[in-house]
Amino acid sequence: MTAVDERGMAKYLDEFEPPEGVKAELLRGVIVMMAGPGLVHNLIVLHTQRQMPLERWYPLQTQDVDIAGESSEPVPDLVVLSPEVLPSSGRLLPSQLVTMVLEVVTKYSVHQDYVVKRSIYAAGRIPAYLIVDPIMAHCVLLTKPAGQGEDADYLSQEIIKFGDPVPLDALGLELDTSEFGTLPDVRPHRYP
Repeated sequence: MTAVDERGMAKYLDEFEPPEGVKAELLRGVIVMMAGPGLVHNLIVLHTQRQMPLERWYPLQTQDVDIAGESSEPVPDLVVLSPEVLPSSGRLLPSQLVTMVLEVVTKYSVHQDYVVKRSIYAAGRIPAYLIVDPIMAHCVLLTKPAGQGEDADYLSQEIIKFGDPVPLDALGLELDTSEFGTLPDVRPHRYP
């Protein structure tokens, strides 16, 4: 087995072509592949995007994010940033330009979304991280990132059940969750 420096893994991700319908992302030096999202997932992202006023916010899907100082290039389900800071091109969007990221939990992504990405996004100083969990029928809004590396975390956490509005202060709006679907046939987990 050959040792490869973790930041060097990013160059392999650039050259790597995952099979059709598979998403690949670099999380703390590990290339993680996930199957394509299901209908409930896609509709949650769609309902969220539709609530973003495009004159103020660009909600982008499949956008790779560069986390400075991290061996991570996550691909959130939704990245939200101001059109005023949007670069003219590039695959990697610097985390300091991002106002909010959103991840929709699947039965295979629970640990990555609640633990690994929570720390990565906090290390990238992304002001708001919204976890939408159709397994538990709630959202977890994380704000106030602090710390560095694997010790980074969000200092504020608010759990909001589906049907109640999510106060996205970083975006100056409330997210209506009344149309978010659930995954009732998936075994509940113990996060957050």
